[in-house]
Formats: sequence, structure tokens, C-alpha cells
Amino acid sequence: MATCRGRVLQAISKCEWTLLSPFVRRLSSCNVPSELERVGFIGVGNMGFHMANNLVNAGYKVAVHDKNRDAMKKFLEKGVVAKETPFEVAEASDVVITMLPSSSHVLDVYTGQNGLLHGGSLLRPWLLIDSSTVDPQTSRRLSTIISKCALKEKKGYAKTPFMLDAPVSGGVLGAEAGTLTFMVGGLEEVYLAAKPLFLSMGRHAIYCGGPGNGVAAKICNNLVMAVSMLGVSEAFCLGQSLGITANTLTKIFNSSSARCWSSDTYNPVPGVMEDVPSSRNYTGGFSSKLMIYRAMQRGS
Repeated sequence: MATCRGRVLQAISKCEWTLLSPFVRRLSSCNVPSELERVGFIGVGNMGFHMANNLVNAGYKVAVHDKNRDAMKKFLEKGVVAKETPFEVAEASDVVITMLPSSSHVLDVYTGQNGLLHGGSLLRPWLLIDSSTVDPQTSRRLSTIISKCALKEKKGYAKTPFMLDAPVSGGVLGAEAGTLTFMVGGLEEVYLAAKPLFLSMGRHAIYCGGPGNGVAAKICNNLVMAVSMLGVSEAFCLGQSLGITANTLTKIFNSSSARCWSSDTYNPVPGVMEDVPSSRNYTGGFSSKLMIYRAMQRGS
């Protein structure tokens, strides 16, 4: 595999490497570590669908679960195993990843009826990764619970199960393109062991410290993003009301000090950029409802 990858790198220019690096990354990840081979993925909605699909494409043996049967049907059509409950996913997996809308959904999947912890203190997966954007308290609470469990079968160096909180940035487009950024909290050696998983779904994985620090970092990132999106949106409203077109304002913002992700990557005005929520009647993006909910969580 190393020889194959070396030939690929020699055959393409620096520019071509930038364009093809996701493909080459997936090519090099075909040799999946045995302790990461079987991945359960719970929550295959707007984000989770693409993340799980990228794992399938990278060579992992994936089993999925979602309350929405239509979402699971998409994977069944690809020949991917779909399970009826989170517990069934756990029993078939070395690693379980959850990508869910809120803290209550995460707690239900972990501790609810037929949840991941339905079997008590003995777990099949050695690693549980929550990529949901929740409050740090929920992540730390679950991490403590997991640390008191034992493994049904030892995997690699792991004698006990571990948990990582690993929320993402990059939106649905980043999930589809495999360019997400993972912000990871938990034990550093576990983060390093799981890094091949993250880099099969994203471009960057950043270690943030102990349990809950990944979601703490994501909350900070969300705050900046929300403020910048509000500012950019208000500026577009003001400029257009004064007779400047959205396209002209975009050129100005993106070549001046106003430039930011909300203006050059996720422009909020319909028709300015292709393949962003604003050009799809605001579907498929991160909802303001979830942003408000998480702001309330931070304040509680």
C-alpha cells in the first residue's frame, strides 16, 4: 500500500495533490486497523449520512441505525447492514459513532431502552465517539459512566472501553466532501488510536484536551460562526436596501477585512453561491433552531 501511495504522489503535481488528497487519503486507509474495522454509526441524517458513507468508501465495515427508516433504507440499498436498535449496533461493532441533534437524543441512545449501555457494565465496543454538538456536562457525564464499564472482549491495547467527544465543523458540504474538522476531547492516546477514523471522514482532527473539551471547543466555534453569520446577513440587508447588489457586496467582503466563512463559503443570500443552503431554499444546513437550543444549553 505504501508503494502504491508513493507512486501516486510521484505522479501528481502539488496542485493536483490539493485536489486529489481526499481520494489518496481514502486509498491509503484501505488497510484498516483491526481494532477499528467494525464501525457502528447511529444518526444518519444530513451530516451522519455522508460521514457514514465516507467510512464505507474508506473500507470500514459499517452498521447503521436511525429512527428514520428512510435514512437506513439508503444504506440497505448500498449493501450496508442496518440495525433495529443502538444496542444491536453496539453488539456488532468495535467502535460506535453517534451523530445526533441534542443532548437528550444522545442520552437516550446511550442510556435509554435498548441503548448502547443496555447490556449493563459489559460493552462490546472498546471505543464510543460522540460527534453530536451537546453541552460539555453531558459528554463528561457519559465519559465517567463509560470509564466504569468493562469490555466483553479485549481489543488491542484496550482493557476497558473509552469515550471521545468529537463534534465537527464544516457543515453538510464538508461532511459530503470529507473535509470536516473534528474537535476531540478525551484521552490523547485514544484520540491518536482513533485518528484514522477521523481522517476518513474529515481533513483535520484537533486534540482539545480531556473529556468534554471537544464539545467546549465546538461551542466556542459555534459562537463565533453565529455572530459572523448574523453580522454578514445584516450587512447584506443594509447594503441591498441602499442599492448595492448581493454579488457586489460579496466581492467587497471577500477582498476586504469583512471576509469570513459566512461570506466566502456559506453565503446567506440566495443565488450568490451554488450548493449552499441559501441556494436550496435554506435546506440541508445547520438549523437556527438547533443553534438557539444549544445557546440555551450553554446558559443553563
